Amino acid sequence: MAVNVLNVAEKPSAAKEIAQILSHGDCRSLSGHSVYNRIFHFNYMIGGQPCRMVMTSVSGHLMELDFEEQFRKWYYCDPADLFQAPVRRYVPQDKLGIKRTLEEQARNCQWLVLWLDCDREGENIAYEVVEVCLNVNRGLNVLRARFSAFIEREIQHAAQNLHRPNRNLSDAVDARQEIDLRIGASFTRFQTMLLKDRFVLPFDEHEKAILSYGPCQFPTLGFVVERYWQVQAHQPEDFWTINCVYRSENDSASFKWARGHLFDYVAAVAIYEMCVEEPLATVFSVTGRETRKNPPHPLNTVELVKRASRFLRLGSQETMKAAEELYQQGFISYPRTETDYFSENTDLRRMVEEQTRHPVWGNYAHRLLDSRENLWRHPSNGGHDDKAHPPIHPTRFSDGEPQWRNDHKAVYELVVRHFLACVSQPAVGYATKAMIDIAGEQFSANGLMVTARNYLEVYRYENWAASTLPNFDLGQQFIPTRLTLDAGRTQPPPLLSEADLIALMDKEGIGTDATMHDHIKKLLDRRYATKDAQTRFCPTNLGEALVMGYDTMGYELWKPHLRSIMERDMKAVGDGIKVKENVLETCLQQMKTCFLDARVQQQKLIEAMGLFFERSQNQVPEAVQVGGIVRRCPMCREADMVLKRRPDSKFMVGCRNFPQCKNVVWLPSVVMEATVTTHTCNSCIPAPVYKIDFKFKRAEIPPQYSIYHTGCVGGCDIVLNDIMNIYRAPPAPSGRGQAQDRASGRGRGVAYPRRGRRGGGAGRSQNPSRHGDTEVFYDAQVHF
Repeated sequence: MAVNVLNVAEKPSAAKEIAQILSHGDCRSLSGHSVYNRIFHFNYMIGGQPCRMVMTSVSGHLMELDFEEQFRKWYYCDPADLFQAPVRRYVPQDKLGIKRTLEEQARNCQWLVLWLDCDREGENIAYEVVEVCLNVNRGLNVLRARFSAFIEREIQHAAQNLHRPNRNLSDAVDARQEIDLRIGASFTRFQTMLLKDRFVLPFDEHEKAILSYGPCQFPTLGFVVERYWQVQAHQPEDFWTINCVYRSENDSASFKWARGHLFDYVAAVAIYEMCVEEPLATVFSVTGRETRKNPPHPLNTVELVKRASRFLRLGSQETMKAAEELYQQGFISYPRTETDYFSENTDLRRMVEEQTRHPVWGNYAHRLLDSRENLWRHPSNGGHDDKAHPPIHPTRFSDGEPQWRNDHKAVYELVVRHFLACVSQPAVGYATKAMIDIAGEQFSANGLMVTARNYLEVYRYENWAASTLPNFDLGQQFIPTRLTLDAGRTQPPPLLSEADLIALMDKEGIGTDATMHDHIKKLLDRRYATKDAQTRFCPTNLGEALVMGYDTMGYELWKPHLRSIMERDMKAVGDGIKVKENVLETCLQQMKTCFLDARVQQQKLIEAMGLFFERSQNQVPEAVQVGGIVRRCPMCREADMVLKRRPDSKFMVGCRNFPQCKNVVWLPSVVMEATVTTHTCNSCIPAPVYKIDFKFKRAEIPPQYSIYHTGCVGGCDIVLNDIMNIYRAPPAPSGRGQAQDRASGRGRGVAYPRRGRRGGGAGRSQNPSRHGDTEVFYDAQVHF
């Protein structure tokens, strides 16, 4: 009896390709609830079991992770709360059609086969599909297909050898997503709210000024800034070196000084004069040996991106986009892999045979397969294996497709040539070295004769330059053709190229092979760095200022160490060594400590920005939160009111939804200290309203009042009301518009509850907090 099998691929193109392969082109295509994700029907046998196959797809991640609604609005909560605020995973509006298709098909199936990409991210998407499908059919038998290329033998093998999905790999992605969301959101809100109104920043008028922070993005920026600082700190020094050139009838040799160079001009001149006075050169050593230039290891993602940047001048984003599309079309294997060696049972010769038809490198492929040529060699082992995919290699012959762009052609050619090179013999040469003595100073010259180019014949991106020397004999003497004292100057290290940056990220564990290019792109999109025509990165003023600000705080948030630890922990979750919940707790606690300390030292970030940007003319002094939540705001009813301290050191209780909500209670200037307690008022509503411990200035309050008082700002506290009525001081001056406010009678910022009926006047709250016959109003004309 046939079973109904729901198959789900990661992209619509993947679903179509797999359906075509398994059905041998005999499948029916129907529309689903999503216009882009079609449904394919065909019959198939899995291990002797007749199956009615239904193939459809998602479009990447089916679900998103975000905070609950009240925490998604920037001004409605303290950014520090985001480290423990509740989060939820949900299907966004634009994916609801896909969800409906999955639910509809899952109800009528007995098996669910997951054809998602075989990496951590693909495993996480697989479990998103599983969650949706099991919600409507708990009896589904959930299976996983593992493959590395869209070619028939891979797909057929995957269908006949199904596995169970790996929860650990999915948990690792869940941990990464939650860590990145919480850390990124908290720091992004903190630095954006702190800086965007203080300075004239390099954003267009229509752009929303967001100063984003990412746990991978920021260390990546740190690499760029650190190299830039090294360049700027370089102090050039003059040096001198002696160069010797000898020309025979047929060849020439350039000899390098054994001392290299000297920074002492007087010493260099003295030695040079000795050589000029006794210029006779004596050959005291001539050596020769066979040498080899090895072909590259098999290609993994990091090397693909680095070599495409170096050889093709393609950015990492463009490279991965082209590689992903070539993979989806079935021309190369899965392009996101850490593996750089082929297993012994891989049929490498069949892959080479595919390329013998190519008009350019086809002849070389023929020679590789010819044992008389002695070109073949099993590839070297690069030492990396992600246990999921082989190295990147060609899976289908092509001499160019009509729909290919130039980057498709360049990336496909690089993959093919790299594969052919790694199964080839090393280049062979004969290296010679001659050493001479002039007035006691030693010089050497090197020569190379390439005897067999081998892999270099097909790997046109590398060269091995030959240089011949004259025939020298031991004891031979000659007068140099030219003997000069040349001056030079030390040069700073170059700015990081894209290949350099990716190498650093790989070395320090920043991101994964699948995400590095995304982090680099964000640096450019966020205007933290620029990239020139030579693919070298330079930080912008904004990027440098942010790194400098955090650097002066002492926490090296821009260094790779913290993120490296996180990446290792997430890998341990994927390997089943650590538990997701423990990793989340440890990591978030550590980063929350960093965040709270950064907020205490925020002035250092402001000072660093001030070195690069002009102060905004619209800037007004801003109060800083110094206490906890006092109450829910009775005006906007959406955010909390918290205890804050103004730049003039006076206290206030203000709404976190400022500037959208300008509700505030100005506390009198006689308040010396204020701390929010855990005690609540039994009278004021909406509850809870937390009481505040006050300490007043002894010399400035009437003698009948104690300097210590625990009171409520909700309007019920008679003692606090009396003191506030005595000291009706207006708020501190607040920048532009202050004179007009005084002239119009606005801006006084009532700092006390008013008794009796609510009077007229614009800006007053229409939602008073009632206690008996007392109504408390909060002036909306507030300047922070």
